[in-house]
Amino acid sequence: MNMLTRRDSNRLPSIASWLENAFSSPFFARELPLAIVEEGTLPVDLSEDEKFVIVRASVPGFRKEDVEVEVEDGVMTINAKHAEEREEKGERFYRQERSMSSLSRRIALPTAVNEKEAHAELKDGVLTVRAPKLMKAQPKRLEIREG
Repeated sequence: MNMLTRRDSNRLPSIASWLENAFSSPFFARELPLAIVEEGTLPVDLSEDEKFVIVRASVPGFRKEDVEVEVEDGVMTINAKHAEEREEKGERFYRQERSMSSLSRRIALPTAVNEKEAHAELKDGVLTVRAPKLMKAQPKRLEIREG
C-alpha cells in the first residue's frame, strides 16, 4: 500500500532554522579545553627544539621598553603598547593625529618550561622568547635486595 503525504511548502523549515538546530547540537555546543584556546591579536610562531620552547613575534616599531613578556602556569603572555606624541611649535593644527599601537597574545605552551630561566630578545622588530624545557624525571630502576 502506497501512502502519499502532502506537504505545505510554507511549512518547510528555512535554512537559517535548520542551521540553528544543527549547530545547537551537543557536538557543537561543547567548550574547548583551555590549552587549545588562545587569545590576542599578535601573530606568533611557536616551535621547540631539544632544549627550548621558542616563540617569535613580529613587533615592528616597538622598543624593548614597550614590550612585556610573562610566563606563568604554562601560559605565555606578550603585551606590546606604544604611544607616539609629537609637538610641533609655531604651527596651528587643524588636525593632529596621534599614533597608538597595542598588541597582545596569550599562548598555551606545549610543554612545561623553566620560567625563571626564560629570556627574551628584541632585534629588527622580531621578539624571540626562549624558555628552557623542564627535564622530565627519568625512571629509576630499583635494586631488589634479598631480605
